[in-house]
Amino acid sequence: MLNYQTKKLRLILFTAVALPLIVAFLWAQVRIGTVFVRVSLDRADWTYKPGEPVKFKINVIQDGQPVPNATVTYSFGPEMLPPTTEKTVVVPSEGLVVEAGTMREPGFLRCAAVVEMYGRKYRGLATAGFAPEQIKPTTTDPADFDTFWNTGKEALAKIPVDAKLTLLPELCTAKVNVYHVSLQNVSGDGAGAPSRLYGILAEPKAEGKYPAILDVPGAGIRPYRGRIEMAERGIISLQIGIHGLPVNLPQEVYDNLGRSAVAGYWTFNLDNKDRYYYRRVYLGCVRANDFLMSHPKFDGTNLGVMGGSQGGALSIVTAGLDARVKVLAAYYPALADVTGYLHNRAGGWPHMFRLAGTGSHRTPEKIETTKYYDVVNFARRVKAPGLYTWGFNDETCPPTSMYSAYNVITAKKDLMLALETGHNQVPEQTERVNNWIVNAVKTGQ
Repeated sequence: MLNYQTKKLRLILFTAVALPLIVAFLWAQVRIGTVFVRVSLDRADWTYKPGEPVKFKINVIQDGQPVPNATVTYSFGPEMLPPTTEKTVVVPSEGLVVEAGTMREPGFLRCAAVVEMYGRKYRGLATAGFAPEQIKPTTTDPADFDTFWNTGKEALAKIPVDAKLTLLPELCTAKVNVYHVSLQNVSGDGAGAPSRLYGILAEPKAEGKYPAILDVPGAGIRPYRGRIEMAERGIISLQIGIHGLPVNLPQEVYDNLGRSAVAGYWTFNLDNKDRYYYRRVYLGCVRANDFLMSHPKFDGTNLGVMGGSQGGALSIVTAGLDARVKVLAAYYPALADVTGYLHNRAGGWPHMFRLAGTGSHRTPEKIETTKYYDVVNFARRVKAPGLYTWGFNDETCPPTSMYSAYNVITAKKDLMLALETGHNQVPEQTERVNNWIVNAVKTGQ
């Protein structure tokens, strides 16, 4: 029998040799990281002619390498509508090619893929455009559209601007003064006492005359700090809110209101065009321009408007309502061709007609009201040159709805596509848009 010392020596030797191997084995099994579901198209411009077949390719990647035996559930069909095909399959290492057929009419066909790993779901998508430049709106132009809005502007003109400015020293810089601004606006119900419009004004400190840009907000409710960087570049900037309350309150105030008083505001009084929530909002943008036009440092001519999502909509609306706007820049505009769902295709945010049945907004009165507020009908009236930008993967403002508005614009226009983006913008896109509108208002082109 082996003595005690020999056994002990063997145990030590075994531990010295085996333990690192066991640890290395266990370590090799532990792997974690972000999983990317990549859906791509077989054309670089993501665009096809109606009737041409489209192929999507799905890859599941982690650490730059294919995930072996990844099980993915994919679906495809016209954007924002129920998919026509849905399957669950294992993705080969070289990727899965999905033949998704075609579309016979102008529109967008979307493929989305989902994989579940580590208790989480990872999703990717890509969207093929079929002759998007030929997409036509479903909404119609009311015969009394211009009369309706001219009457609203006449009512606004009778209300003094009554501007109240409060300096915000904590936001001022060596070159820029920043103010909280309150302006008088039309009433919320179309007949009562005037309301107030609030915003943040950023203006160059140096004496002189400057162009101006109205910055209009995306959906929701929040505080604002102004576009100080624009003022640093020699622009008078007014960034406004739309809900008739100061825009420099604590965040929790807006959070509470977003869950209560203004929750779902985009459908408030939708059955009455004279009392619909956006009447005060649209005319408020004109009122903001009234203030900028009267600013003592404004150059008197070069006025621009810009914004994204709801702000993209308001940019087009403001340019369509107010001939004083000389240029506009709109990111992924909302509120465009909202009646698309009534014609079995995607409609614009806020998708009030997407659902049918009990509780639906699909009533004649509400459908009729939207015609007076749909971005498409303001786009028909835009005369100012504009830069428009969006991506094909936007699931908030579907590209079908945005092209519906863009395609009816007869003014000079440029479209900058960031194809893979959804309802967001990339830094390169932001930089180019900012540079474009600053140059446009400074040069008057």
